[in-house]
Amino acid sequence: MSARALLQDVFGLAYPGIRHAHIGLVITSAGLFGLRWLATLAGARWPMSAPWRHTSLVVDTCLLVAGATLWVGLGLNPLVQHWLGVKLALLPVYIVLGTFALRRARGRLARAVCGVAALAVVVTMFGIARHHDPAGWLRDVVAHLRDG
Repeated sequence: MSARALLQDVFGLAYPGIRHAHIGLVITSAGLFGLRWLATLAGARWPMSAPWRHTSLVVDTCLLVAGATLWVGLGLNPLVQHWLGVKLALLPVYIVLGTFALRRARGRLARAVCGVAALAVVVTMFGIARHHDPAGWLRDVVAHLRDG
């Protein structure tokens, strides 16, 4: 058995666990962001303390590793699988909006708008991944409107 075939067999066995870890980390990351964002809007200082920032960093790093493992293990190419390319392009948008929602935006209203937008990007990314379609949830909405 070649090394490549052995790696494919090992990945095949590990795939369900990696996939579930990735999904769980997405939920954890988005939930942690949402909790920290809402708390900062309420004027709390704890969301920006080192333990909470480091927890977010660890979760997001694990999420990135799980996602990259799936990407490589499944042999996906974001230039061919357009849904993945769109999802990856939205990732820095989410990161920028999230940093503005937590600390960079001036004023409570601006932080609120950035937080809502960041969560909307996460939901969009989830829909894209779930449907394996760059349109994500919009594909269902358009189909529903068209079919009446």
